[in-house]
Amino acid sequence: MSLRPQPLTPVPDQTARVAYAAFPKGNPYLTRRDTLGTIFQDDSFADLYAHDGQPGVAPWRLALVTIRQFRETLADRQAAEAVRARIDWKYVLGLELTDSGFDFAVLSEFRDRLLAGEAAERLLEPLLGRCRAMGLLKARGQQRTDATHVLAAVRSLHRVELVAETLRAALNALATVAPAWLQGMAPLAWYERYAKRIEDSRLPKEPNKRDAYAQTVGEDGFQLLDALESPEAPATLRTLPCVATLRQLWQDHYERQTGTGRPEGAPPTGSVRFKEPRELPRAAAHIESPYDVDARYRTKGSTQWTGYMVHVSETCEDTTPHLLTHVQTTSAAVHEAMCTDDIHQALTEKDLAPQAHLVDAAYVDAALLVQSRQEYGIDLLGPTRDNASWQTKVDSAYDIDHFAIDWDHQQVRCPQGKWASAWRERHDPSGRVSIVVQFRQGDCQACEARALCTRAKQARYLRFHPREQHEALEAARARFRTDAGRDLYKRRAGIEGTLSQGVRAFGLRRTRYRGIDKTHLQHVAIATAINVERLVAWFTGQPRATTRTSRFAALVPTPAMGPG
Repeated sequence: MSLRPQPLTPVPDQTARVAYAAFPKGNPYLTRRDTLGTIFQDDSFADLYAHDGQPGVAPWRLALVTIRQFRETLADRQAAEAVRARIDWKYVLGLELTDSGFDFAVLSEFRDRLLAGEAAERLLEPLLGRCRAMGLLKARGQQRTDATHVLAAVRSLHRVELVAETLRAALNALATVAPAWLQGMAPLAWYERYAKRIEDSRLPKEPNKRDAYAQTVGEDGFQLLDALESPEAPATLRTLPCVATLRQLWQDHYERQTGTGRPEGAPPTGSVRFKEPRELPRAAAHIESPYDVDARYRTKGSTQWTGYMVHVSETCEDTTPHLLTHVQTTSAAVHEAMCTDDIHQALTEKDLAPQAHLVDAAYVDAALLVQSRQEYGIDLLGPTRDNASWQTKVDSAYDIDHFAIDWDHQQVRCPQGKWASAWRERHDPSGRVSIVVQFRQGDCQACEARALCTRAKQARYLRFHPREQHEALEAARARFRTDAGRDLYKRRAGIEGTLSQGVRAFGLRRTRYRGIDKTHLQHVAIATAINVERLVAWFTGQPRATTRTSRFAALVPTPAMGPG
């Protein structure tokens, strides 16, 4: 398909006449087209198309359909049918009433073009630019960010299911691209073991038989990998994604025990060991499904899932609509604090960096408080984790706040007037720096207040952040102890409503696709759809929703008024 940009034309007269006759009281789609225009232009997608060939459907229309299908949670077939049959969709897209639309497969092809060109953000950026031109979006205001979990479009597998299904997936992929080669090398027993989907109900129930089955699967997998490395195998098969996944899973879950007398390509029984669970890689590196190698397992509080995290940032000014400015998709294993700097950098590149950024505790640490202010000029506002030492939980005990730190001379004095004997920097494997100070053993053991200070056998030691980080952390904690700080932070709660809207009305918490890139494209489309919905509400004067109160809670008696 090629792209031949055409000038944008008004909505056809007959389409407009019929649309307004059908919706005399107004319609969100008609309002959206009249106030925001087409949002997209073909030139924005020109580099994703060839210059020669049969002309394709105008990409600005495909972008709008993509946004609308996520607003109504429609599949591609349903979205294509809506273009064909619905007058409000024809009005938005500027189509004649007689236009028959397009084949539904064009939508997936358009998404593939966006992914190939790393152009997912082109669904959101034009709308943000339009809002900026209309004065509805400005930098250096207040924004808030939060995240929610996203379920992968795969089923959960336990270890035995995972390795067996991974081998089965590789066999199916090889049967598609090299059927003759696979048929010539696969033993007959494989057809019985891997012809059907691997499910727990079909696996042996006794522990010893299940262990034997897992070992057999391991031996079969190594046999297949050996055959793929042989000169007789087509070289292209070794680079298939399914083979790479099989190789990685076998490295993670099996140990190949070398020995004499092993026939090439066919390990004997007992030459493969199914590793213990404690030997497996950490969740951040562990593949959970052969069909989505980007999805990861995570436990957060009482929630357990396999998939991703989506981080949503939005404006929260009283005088403008609350618009989503950035969405970031990560695997579930990526902690929120690892995303704070990426979010700030992305907002800065969009010229939308806030002056104050309201987040929850997961996005905050001492280093980020300093980095956000110095590199981006952003005031990162979020509750910091309290000191977890036992001294903070015992009345009159000496926590770090009772010690006087002399930064210039690198000395620390305890509440009893004794000075520390050592001050040194410590670097952890992640590169973070901390200060460790140690007091003299003689001073601590002879101290009358020892029981309130330390339970160590020798002497008290302290560990704290470098000066800038320590002071930023103390300032952040002090701010949240004031009424003004707590009142300002109340604005962050509004992002919970945004996540609820995305989950309930736009399918934010379940990905339709496999892979982090496709999932991120879905999230960008959802963010754009939410913005369009909010802009329509803003232009039509709809008030923002308020916190809901149950009928019973509304009956709470009002305290009796006192005299006077």
